Amino acid sequence: MQRRTVSVLAYDGMTAFEAGIVIEVFGLVWPDIDHPWYDLKVCTETPDPIRVLGGASLTTPHGLDEFAAADTVVIPSVANPRAETSPALIEALQRAHGNGARMVSICSGAFALAAAGLLDGRRATTHWRYADLLRERHPQVLVDPEPLYTDEGDVLTSAGCAAGLDLAMHLVRKDYGAAVANAVARRLVIQPYRSGGQAQYIESPVPPEPDDTSVARSIGWALEHLAEPIGVPELAKQAGLSPRTYLRHFVKATGTTPGKWLIAQRVQAALTMLETGDAPVEEIALAAGFATPVTFRHHFAKQLHTSPSAYRRTFRARRNS
Repeated sequence: MQRRTVSVLAYDGMTAFEAGIVIEVFGLVWPDIDHPWYDLKVCTETPDPIRVLGGASLTTPHGLDEFAAADTVVIPSVANPRAETSPALIEALQRAHGNGARMVSICSGAFALAAAGLLDGRRATTHWRYADLLRERHPQVLVDPEPLYTDEGDVLTSAGCAAGLDLAMHLVRKDYGAAVANAVARRLVIQPYRSGGQAQYIESPVPPEPDDTSVARSIGWALEHLAEPIGVPELAKQAGLSPRTYLRHFVKATGTTPGKWLIAQRVQAALTMLETGDAPVEEIALAAGFATPVTFRHHFAKQLHTSPSAYRRTFRARRNS
């Protein structure tokens, strides 16, 4: 299998974290994952060293030609969302898209994709603080400030920088399937799929850190019993808390409700079953803990914007290609 190529743009004044997300997920080689991994190139507009916050500098032999030649092209953010994108970068982005590249932005990187006209008429997101500015500067873009990321097929956008991890895991999941994405997530010690959207992070005080040992214990138990009926009373019992206290601690610890978290975990469990086995969708629904196949299909489509059967066909076609 030919290695998929990924390029990421580094720019003067950036933080290492912005490009580091892409480098960590797509640049590291995971020796225990039996797939040819990505071929990553860090690129800059000019050959001059760029300054990274903290006093470091970065040089790379790769310029905009290599940037535009990759299968997946990533703009981790832009230096100033209110500034104009350089004509050279716009040309490179348009050239990459014209060549069939998958275009990806993280955080304010959406402004560069928008400047290149690649978000016109498309649903896109960015950091919630920049959503109004993106809508104002590029009214033809269908700005949605709610999700952690959007997937329009050949153009994908994510919210604030940390949401770039969610989008990166989504790309790995699309390319290699849920089992591989789960393996990478375990090595990064992150969730392979994070439910919820940006609303939980918008201009709200950071709550005091809860004593979430009991919540973690209940989560571990739930992951081992997904096929069983699980509600707040069962989870609270495992945590040794009252249902009301447990619910408060769970939301503080995870940023979502037990119900939404359970649905996300059950959908995630179903992905692996759809990819690795031939069981009917009805059996997978019950094995993942959904009360009925109808409920399963509803939540699956809501989260992944496709049906379980279509997901299985797409994954197998990708695996056999």
